[in-house]
Amino acid sequence: MLAALAVVIPLGLGGAVSPLMLTEQTVLLARPDGGRAGLRYAAGVVLTTFVIVVALVLFGRAISLPTEPHLDATLDLVLGLLLVNVALLVAVSRRRRGGSPNRKGADDRHARGSFAFGVFAMATNVTTLALLAPAAKEISRAGGEIATGALLVVVLVALVSMPAWVPVVLTRVAPGPSQHGLAAVRDQVVRRGRGFTVALLIAAGLFFVGRGLIRLLG
Repeated sequence: MLAALAVVIPLGLGGAVSPLMLTEQTVLLARPDGGRAGLRYAAGVVLTTFVIVVALVLFGRAISLPTEPHLDATLDLVLGLLLVNVALLVAVSRRRRGGSPNRKGADDRHARGSFAFGVFAMATNVTTLALLAPAAKEISRAGGEIATGALLVVVLVALVSMPAWVPVVLTRVAPGPSQHGLAAVRDQVVRRGRGFTVALLIAAGLFFVGRGLIRLLG
């Protein structure tokens, strides 16, 4: 389990670096009905993340057949190359103008539509999904008891969905200071998040490529 956590935690934290989701949530929380809207948005993100992770874990376990001794190593290679390619796409893609491209769209959402907005935000977050795939594969590869797998899934979901649920918790605990703190964090994530994500994607990609090659050649 510790070996799986050593891979899942960095990937989960990398998936949590989502300037768009953090901006959307802070905008929703700033509305008059922000409490309900933010909570429903977070619920949509968390539920969607959970469903995706569970589906990936079950898929990973289903294809890990004893008759295919090199299948796991081949998947490492495929996932590693996928992560490197996603990193290159993120690196060369131009920044959207305006800094907060979905701010107006978030302002126009009512609280009752925030859950669906959260589902859509998570389901279309390509960078985060790219990091979820190898993390889920690591969980499926860990095997062990059901409780161990469930704990790893909960850890991954909690980390990845932090931009959605952490602002809600902070605004409930300290409504005043949290707004200024979230704005500062959001600005830093917008400025440095792309570089951090690209570096993590490349590092994770090289890790899985290297591990896959070692296992295939060994």
